[in-house]
Amino acid sequence: MSNNVLFVTHRKTQCGVYEFGINTFNAISGSLKYRFIHIECDSLSQLESAIVEHSPDFIIYNYHPSVMPWICTKITKGVSKNNLSLINITQIGIIHEVTQEISNNATSYRNKYILGAYHKRLNSLFDYYIAADPTLLLKNPFVYKTGRLLSEYKKTIVEPNQITIGSFGFATPNKGFEKLVSKVRSEFDEAIIRINMPFASFGDIDGANAKKVANNCRQILVGSKIKLEITNDYLSSEQLLDFLASNSINVFMYDDIKGRGISSVLDFALSVKKPIAISNSSMFRHLLHSNPEVSCDNNSLKSILNIGTEALKKTISGWDSANLVWEYERILDAILKRKFVVEKLKVGVKRKIKSWINKLLTRPGISFTWLGNTNAVTDDDLNKVTNSSYTPVNISLSDGFNRILDDQARALYAPAISKLIELAPATMSKKIARANIQQAFIFDSVYRHLKNYNHPKLLCVGSYEDTASMALQKLGIQVEEIDPMVNYFLQEFVTKPTTIKNSYDIIFSTSVIEHDPDDESFIKCIEELLAPGGLAVITCDYKDGWEYGQPKPEVDERFYTKSDLLSRLPSYIPNCTLLDIPDWDCPVPDFKYLDIYIYTFATFAFRKNY
Repeated sequence: MSNNVLFVTHRKTQCGVYEFGINTFNAISGSLKYRFIHIECDSLSQLESAIVEHSPDFIIYNYHPSVMPWICTKITKGVSKNNLSLINITQIGIIHEVTQEISNNATSYRNKYILGAYHKRLNSLFDYYIAADPTLLLKNPFVYKTGRLLSEYKKTIVEPNQITIGSFGFATPNKGFEKLVSKVRSEFDEAIIRINMPFASFGDIDGANAKKVANNCRQILVGSKIKLEITNDYLSSEQLLDFLASNSINVFMYDDIKGRGISSVLDFALSVKKPIAISNSSMFRHLLHSNPEVSCDNNSLKSILNIGTEALKKTISGWDSANLVWEYERILDAILKRKFVVEKLKVGVKRKIKSWINKLLTRPGISFTWLGNTNAVTDDDLNKVTNSSYTPVNISLSDGFNRILDDQARALYAPAISKLIELAPATMSKKIARANIQQAFIFDSVYRHLKNYNHPKLLCVGSYEDTASMALQKLGIQVEEIDPMVNYFLQEFVTKPTTIKNSYDIIFSTSVIEHDPDDESFIKCIEELLAPGGLAVITCDYKDGWEYGQPKPEVDERFYTKSDLLSRLPSYIPNCTLLDIPDWDCPVPDFKYLDIYIYTFATFAFRKNY
């Protein structure tokens, strides 16, 4: 155990931020790689004493400005009355009120000249940031994200005799308890509503707001047969889980307030595996695209109650203590690897070296896009299964699955391109049209091979903007997705505790491998994940005869050659066999990128041996 990590929270209070912090600490303290040390403090002097006592290599703050007002830029700058220089200790802030905009603009004091001006909200307090928001796109190299943390609830659940609708939370504005009561009255003749509404240490210490909301709720039910039970006890985590488990359904109807982070109420509600109904608030954005959906703004409580918890299983997979330990370990590992680079920037380096360092500080490949502009993929292409169907194109033996994707291929796979436009129109409208042959080939090839597997398990490597993956899911096909912009690198995903090796029937990846500096580990990871008999379908940027040092797009690590595909890559995966006899001859490449680089696309399809 070589790395001590101070985990700093404020003093214990009746506060959701504190509960989140202590639950996170209890989970990650199980790490065998890092020694996490919890301290509660409310001043810089108390923090300094803890630093002297524990000599940490990292400090993680469970930060919110309302509970840690004493944290300011002087901590980052290393100014203190005792001349204790904190600047040499890597400091990480957990962002609670995080949005995509805040994440994109969060900057580090030490690294501010890399990313530009300070962000007003975070004010460059920390070197790095962690956000427990699974929906974030990782566009900022100083921001990491994790999944949520669900408790392990093992008690036997007994269903109530009467429909019982539960909810809980502090009576801060916009919680929507009155809306919940009104909705229950509109749908049920008889039911029980149970709301736990404790007084908040921050904002409602005397309970005035809680009492006002409770009275409003009672007035709504005057003349009905619906029973209302409101309690104000501050429940322990175990008591709260018991409360939620004893309801038929738990409902949360927050107003949609922009600029807020994900609410932690669902972490508790999801833990007891009872049906959940939510409003369309952005604070519940990590569940808004569940299928079937659980939005009570769009559906009745009765219909959501009938859905049960099946719709949420995919979303919450891996949100447990073991995975959170893994998340924090990989984040700290990544920061350690980058520490040398940051120190070089701090002391100043020559312009050429500085450019190289800046490249290292970004996540490989995430700056590249096949979109014609940088607009984000729209939600219209990401949800809602359609009633559409697809018939694979009619290919002959000479067409093959290891080939060049040239104009002949564009003509052959024109129906697949049309299908992608139908199923993912918003994203396809932004794509570079001549590059769409790659997605079309992947989509068609994956779809035609589905029939060879019973309940096929699919993995898309590089899922951000991948219209093939979007289209397959629109057709009702389940696809597991990884991407460094969305969650993980492939090499990270292989080490995740919940990743089952030798289990995927089809793995597909569109124009990703050429961006990875280590394509040997990339291809070996795919072999490791494939089930015996499993199929991998990959496309890549290709220019036969290309050698290192010759021109290529800056976003690419390399162009692939016939030798790479025929000899070098296969040598890394001896337990796999090319799907067919390849034809990678391409004397006249026909794709031009940025009006500078002329090359083509090639496919690389192989099967893992039984």
